[in-house]
Amino acid sequence: MINEKRALSIAAFCFFTIHAHAQKSAGTPSMMALGKTIYAQHCMTCHQVDGAGAQNMIPTLIKTDYILGNKARIIKILLNGMKGEITVNGDIYSNEMPSHENLKDNEIAAVLTYVRNSFGNKASAITISEVKKVRASNKK
Repeated sequence: MINEKRALSIAAFCFFTIHAHAQKSAGTPSMMALGKTIYAQHCMTCHQVDGAGAQNMIPTLIKTDYILGNKARIIKILLNGMKGEITVNGDIYSNEMPSHENLKDNEIAAVLTYVRNSFGNKASAITISEVKKVRASNKK
């Protein structure tokens, strides 16, 4: 009886630990909700509702190295915007993306976490402290 209770306690602990870690790595529900709102306000016009962008005009946000890879790189893209050619998933794009440096650190963290965990993407959350660090090193 004691071993069954102990096994059940261990199983419950493991479940809640894994669940908490999954929530942290994918972003909290409130962070995802804020990210979705920011996406709708600032990103959806160009990158579309489904993140697919527009062929040879606006890059997709779906399963690309830019979205799923280096966090500092994608934070810098939001802070600085982007000009010139970029190759994403084998396609070349050259439209300009405006800077979104006016967004607060928590808004950048939220929208990037949302994008990194939407449209079939699965990646770790972007934290506010990561945005603060990149913004500080990005000052001109």
